[in-house]
Amino acid sequence: MATVGLAPGEVPLDPKRDRLVIVASSLGTMFEWYDFFLYGILASLLGKLFFTTGNPTTELLFSLFAFGIGFFFRPLGAVLFGHFGDKIGRKYTFLVTITLMGGATAAIGFLPTQATAGIWAPILMLVLRTLQGLALGGEYGGAAIYVAEHAPKGKRGQYTSWIQASVAGGFLLCLIVVLSTRAVMSQEAFEAWGWRVPFLASLLMLAISVYIRLKLSESPVFQAMKAAGTTSKNPIVESFSNRANIGNVMIALFGVAAGLTVIYYTSQFGTLYFLQGTARVPETQALLYMAAGALLAAPLYVGFGWLSDKIGRKKLLLIGYGLTLILVFPLFRLMADGANPALEEATRTSPVTIELPACDYSVFGKPTTDCAKALTFLTKRGISYSKQPAEALAVTVGATRLTGFDDKAWLAALVAAGYPDKADPERMTHWKVIAAVAMMVALSAMTYGQVAAILVELFPAKIRYTSMSIPYHIGTGYFGGFLPVISQYIVVRTGDAYSGLWYTIGVVAMAFVVTLIWLPETKDRDITK
Repeated sequence: MATVGLAPGEVPLDPKRDRLVIVASSLGTMFEWYDFFLYGILASLLGKLFFTTGNPTTELLFSLFAFGIGFFFRPLGAVLFGHFGDKIGRKYTFLVTITLMGGATAAIGFLPTQATAGIWAPILMLVLRTLQGLALGGEYGGAAIYVAEHAPKGKRGQYTSWIQASVAGGFLLCLIVVLSTRAVMSQEAFEAWGWRVPFLASLLMLAISVYIRLKLSESPVFQAMKAAGTTSKNPIVESFSNRANIGNVMIALFGVAAGLTVIYYTSQFGTLYFLQGTARVPETQALLYMAAGALLAAPLYVGFGWLSDKIGRKKLLLIGYGLTLILVFPLFRLMADGANPALEEATRTSPVTIELPACDYSVFGKPTTDCAKALTFLTKRGISYSKQPAEALAVTVGATRLTGFDDKAWLAALVAAGYPDKADPERMTHWKVIAAVAMMVALSAMTYGQVAAILVELFPAKIRYTSMSIPYHIGTGYFGGFLPVISQYIVVRTGDAYSGLWYTIGVVAMAFVVTLIWLPETKDRDITK
């Protein structure tokens, strides 16, 4: 029965129902992102276990490539599940996606390693990462639309921001489970079999998610369309046969999804890999920094979602992009100064220059020549260096010059110049690291908090699932998913520990321009049509 004074598909305030909708959608999204983030947090260890080459840098890059594979298949999942979401319904589609994600994640916990299964180990890992990517491609759109289509007028930003906060919640939950598992066993036990426990824990989370989501009814907007017989017959064709809708897809891709995603992944995985690789912070300490910073800033996702209902989505998005362009380099330098001041001091007072002959160095292969071994040596230690072409290999550390490559001699020169092997706990300034991490997460919250509302409001109801999911997952999958491997590759090729951040700068600058010129303000749109 329609409610007096409301359009078909529009719903009145019902706090009890709304709480269930937000909790069920957000909890499922949190668990699903827990599943996806888990691989990224354990990437270094999984690289050793499943992509064994003998070169830690290569293993990490292959592992990050496998991490990116999941993102590569997200757009395909968006097409597949977007089709069903627009034709069959929002509720049952995201029930399928979370089941697929939970099952694939748990299966990783049962996989044999390369030492046991040989080439089949990385192949099976890639297959499961593919399934995870397909599942995530359908999950986000379903959860965001479901919440938005239940939200009262003027509260879509606030309601859907809980979906974005749940993504941060998934990251925090992942950190808690990994750290707790590490705390109850030795490092040897964790690397031998304990790493499987966080993956297997997803079975419990899957059971909780499915149980709660089964209690939900279908979205009122979809129910109204189904009753009126106006659901889409072919969502893909309808999404891309209308010129105006194609334009909105491009805006959503290049102006919204790409920009906010690289900020988000820089604030999460870029920060984590920087702390571990460049600042030489032990893994557990780095994870604790991430947890503290994320916990401090996570409520801002909801806060900025609420603010977007008041001042508008576009204005807030542009402010977030602009602040990121200004602050990203200073924040990472603040992080490095707090985590490992000795490294920063040595870099300033005793810069490293490597003289390189023609070199067959590849970041994807095991080093065999002296020049390749030298570059691997410096990269592994997180040391910034400049390059000079030369006839023979040599390195200059401050005033000391060494010819040829001898890892012991090079290490002694670096130590003598003040380059630490690991961050000194006595010299760490914890507040600087936590502040830098929290501010990076805050920048992500400013741009990410209102994204679900923006994407839902950009597209018509009958093709909304497909139209918003495809650009979102292309943007997050390709621009964001490959950020760790691209930024790491840039660092390895340039020798500058901060150079990977230029990828973030470039993508965010593009998104700023697209948003400024083409993104309309959407907060007051009627989403029932």
